[in-house]
Amino acid sequence: MLKGVLHVHSTYSDGERSLADLRELFLQQGCSFAMMSDHADSLDDARVREYVAECHERSDAKFLFVPGLEFSCDRRMHVLGYGVTSLSASTNPQEVFTHIEQQRGVAVIAHPQDSAFPWIESFETLPMGIEVWNTKYDGQYAPRARTFRLLQRLRVRRPDLLGFYGLDYHWITQFRELYTVLHIDRLDPQAMIAALRGGQFHATKGELELPSDGNIGDALLAQFDRTNTRSSGARRFIQQINGIRRRLGFKIPAPIKAQLRRFF
Repeated sequence: MLKGVLHVHSTYSDGERSLADLRELFLQQGCSFAMMSDHADSLDDARVREYVAECHERSDAKFLFVPGLEFSCDRRMHVLGYGVTSLSASTNPQEVFTHIEQQRGVAVIAHPQDSAFPWIESFETLPMGIEVWNTKYDGQYAPRARTFRLLQRLRVRRPDLLGFYGLDYHWITQFRELYTVLHIDRLDPQAMIAALRGGQFHATKGELELPSDGNIGDALLAQFDRTNTRSSGARRFIQQINGIRRRLGFKIPAPIKAQLRRFF
């Protein structure tokens, strides 16, 4: 078994930590890999080559970076390409799925917005997965149960479509204890991508274990609904206060802002 993290950003795009810092941080947390997803629109071909080269340089028998990209698509949809480092000229999400598939990567719709659910369900081409829990967008306490329900509806059409669990890690003080455990023992990029594609993984947060097929039962979905509703209310309150702050021109001190990011 290999414990690691999915959906991580570095200073190659809009993350606050360098690859060197990320390596030490996640090693301290008992991880042996990080699936990277720096933003494709922050990079050109030359910068991608630098990114890939440093991921390899920072990897060894203890810890492996698997470089990947996050693609910005139409209607503000983001698509993760785990294991893919080839830029795409298209912003059509279905064409991006195909691009990622052609590279033998893993195409995952990141933090899907509720308003995008009907559009996603209309796609002729479906991705390999849906990010059913993104702790930056959903919060660290619980995901949206409705995203799991979306996944199950899509699995009727594509039974091998999977649920993914990502940190969307950007900020130094951001929550980072949602882990993905691969059901393999080799720190080998191709084997690890194959494990993701084959659903040979589960996610953990504390005592909670979540399967790759996202089939978690009605009782846990109801619990997620209750918890996410409470935490989302708190997040919306913070956002409203932040909006008032911006209009008044008041700047939150950096230490307070950093602490808020730990929870929201």
